[in-house]
Amino acid sequence: MSEKKKKFPIPHTYAIIFSIVILAAIATYIVPAGQFDREEVDGRTVVVGGSYQEVEPNPIGFFEVFMAIPEGMAAGSSIIFYIFLVGGAFGVIRATNAIEAGIHKTVVKLGKKEFLLIPITMFIFSILGATMGMSEESIIFVPIGIAIARAIGYDAITGTAMVSLGAASGFIGGMLNPFTVGIAQGIAEVPIFSGFGYRFVVYIFILSLAIFYVMRYARKVKKEPSLSVIADIEIKAKKEAEEKIKESGLPEFSTRHLLVFLIIFGGLIFNVYGVFQWGWYLTELAASFIIIGLISGVVGGLSINQVFDAFVDGMKLVAFGALIVGFARAILVVMENGVIIDTLVNSLATVISQLPQTVNVVGMLAVQTITNLFIPSGSGQAATTMPIMTPLSDLLGINRQIAVLAYQYGDGISNSIIPTSASLMGYLAVAGIPYERWVKFIWKLVLGWFCMAIVALVVAVLIGVS
Repeated sequence: MSEKKKKFPIPHTYAIIFSIVILAAIATYIVPAGQFDREEVDGRTVVVGGSYQEVEPNPIGFFEVFMAIPEGMAAGSSIIFYIFLVGGAFGVIRATNAIEAGIHKTVVKLGKKEFLLIPITMFIFSILGATMGMSEESIIFVPIGIAIARAIGYDAITGTAMVSLGAASGFIGGMLNPFTVGIAQGIAEVPIFSGFGYRFVVYIFILSLAIFYVMRYARKVKKEPSLSVIADIEIKAKKEAEEKIKESGLPEFSTRHLLVFLIIFGGLIFNVYGVFQWGWYLTELAASFIIIGLISGVVGGLSINQVFDAFVDGMKLVAFGALIVGFARAILVVMENGVIIDTLVNSLATVISQLPQTVNVVGMLAVQTITNLFIPSGSGQAATTMPIMTPLSDLLGINRQIAVLAYQYGDGISNSIIPTSASLMGYLAVAGIPYERWVKFIWKLVLGWFCMAIVALVVAVLIGVS
């Protein structure tokens, strides 16, 4: 044949998500509507076990499918605007040339030890993920990770993975994560942060696999850039960088650049303090980054007009992915309005009870993983599923601690690949990486993590982790 067969084109990211919205709407005509009773416990709304009942169906109509998109935008507004504002702040920081100058100096200093950047960076972010549940908050570090990776000869996937998969490894391990393990253990009525030792051992395996996976990919890309899953994007980025260097040369690290870095790191430390001491979340963090960006711009030598031009440019770069968060949230809006989420959770829990005892715990992991697609909030998933899984684990003779482990791994692992994950979409938005390219890169690691989780759960049952 003189002509090669055309490959089936990969669907656009928005097309994939909109297809799921349509499927969710169709499901409201097939899946019976139902709800659990809920009650307030220590300020949290939790599901009352055994209270599920069918209710009047509310199938989603044609126009309501499209209404779900702006409703999803509204529901995810805090995350969407956080991404936009942080993108703007980093646009200003980038305009000062502090990052380029700092990276150039760092790479020169590291010399042949540059490969250490990946494990060190991933370890640091894993600790933040394991102790403070860092997820969306680490989005702001992605541009720095990408800039460092490209300077060394890697690609944007490597830079994004250094940050996101480091944080994800710690989030999955969750030894001291108050937003997932802490809430789930509270609902399951087991001592908060108990089982630390076993979780820590599993965390080491999860992190080690992630580091190996990212380093292996990074070496391959550095040796042969065309093997990058975003090779075309990297070519364009490299050309833009070369043009910038031709125009202005590599910036020398100056006192102004040092001051910009001091402002950034001082601001980050202040943010961590705000999260722990004042309960800060996305709104407060976004406000803080606006301040960091504006001060950095002025100190970095930009005029007021240049500061806000750079701010707008930064927001433009993340627009594609920021709005995906709203599209993804539309899936949940459709299922909530159609009153079928509780039905799906109840059905999945019922299926587990019919499984042989040796695979019950794997069934619990599967339920939590599927539920995470619909309820990607870790605390929200804990509040929804743990009141069901706790009595179910008692009935099946499985220790409640293991039920928490199944929730923890089901929630944490799939966050790195599902399109409804706000943090993942935020990472990709800032990095400019299409969702389908990320899936091509990450799926083998996610599969490996799930295999580890299954082994960890089976071993936990055999040794009686409590």
